[in-house]
Amino acid sequence: MTSTARLGAFILVALLAFGAIVFLMGNKQFLFSSTYHLNAPFDNVAGLDEGAPVRAGGVRIGTVKSIQLPHQPQDKITVELELASDTRNVIKKDSIATIETEGLLGNKYIAVSFGSADADQVRSGDTIDSRPAVDYGDVAKKASDMLDSAREAVDSSKVAIGNINDATDDMKSITDKMNSGQGTMGALLNDRSLYRGLNATVAQAQAGATSFQENMEALKHNFFLRGFFKKRGYFDSSELNAHAIAKLPARAPMKKFTFDGSQLFDKPDQAKLGKEKSLNQIGAFLESNPFSLAVIEASTGAQGKKEDNLKLSQARAMIVRQYLAQKFKVDDARIKTRGVGESQQAAGSAGTVTVVVYPPDRGAGLERNREDGLAVVKNK
Repeated sequence: MTSTARLGAFILVALLAFGAIVFLMGNKQFLFSSTYHLNAPFDNVAGLDEGAPVRAGGVRIGTVKSIQLPHQPQDKITVELELASDTRNVIKKDSIATIETEGLLGNKYIAVSFGSADADQVRSGDTIDSRPAVDYGDVAKKASDMLDSAREAVDSSKVAIGNINDATDDMKSITDKMNSGQGTMGALLNDRSLYRGLNATVAQAQAGATSFQENMEALKHNFFLRGFFKKRGYFDSSELNAHAIAKLPARAPMKKFTFDGSQLFDKPDQAKLGKEKSLNQIGAFLESNPFSLAVIEASTGAQGKKEDNLKLSQARAMIVRQYLAQKFKVDDARIKTRGVGESQQAAGSAGTVTVVVYPPDRGAGLERNREDGLAVVKNK
């Protein structure tokens, strides 16, 4: 073969190889296939470059055609995607574009999610939604902040452990002093005679308290002091709120009885009933009519101290309740009291006593009682 023929053959082979390379590169960049364009807006492209691949489901389906800055500061960066035409069956109008990274520190690429089956197909020039790219710089900063917080927590733990050790040393010092008999506690622990004397003192104090209580009980029934308790209307203040409620129910009553204090009690400053027969109409009504609740609400005039008037109103309500419960066949568990103390609306200086009767509950039970606010007032 002549040199001219060999030269011609070499040139022919080189041209064929060059054409093959151009074809392969062009096919990779979709230069020789039908394509369409989509736009995706981003606030930050996070280092994405033109020519970067576009993938769907991990498969390369196109390239980043261009990246355009916004015309106004409030607008977004537009990334133009060039995609192969055969992807229209999976890329729909509800597909979402995100900027991903190959590995932890690899190149950036666009990942486009598959659209839903019932979504509309995209047309060239359409815009699809996007998601912000993950900024690994922010991730690293947050990780660094977490490490700093962990170090601070460890340092705080060391300080706490040091404080515990100091407290343990202090406790050991106190224990040693007590064991050696120093101080009051040390003397109590080591001197048995002092311990026995203290026990004897405590026993005497308990006996004294018991004796005082017995004496007070005797005074209640003493001939000279019995009149005081009888005039007051009660012996023990703890009895005043044994059946008390905090407030009246919100529902409408079926009957209401109202008396001026002078109609029931001998004197305006007493809780002793003097005209109790006036209450018989209430007892007769309760015996003959089913009811869910009866509240005896008592008030006083404005004379005297507020604290004394409050106790007087509570005592009056309790005395009226006792009379109704003892004289008539009624369920006394349904009769409650409420002493309100001084009342500007009270008639005269003797106060008032009002008995409010409520109709039977209709299947409400405990829940109705809770709604009515029938919480028992604790003894003061």
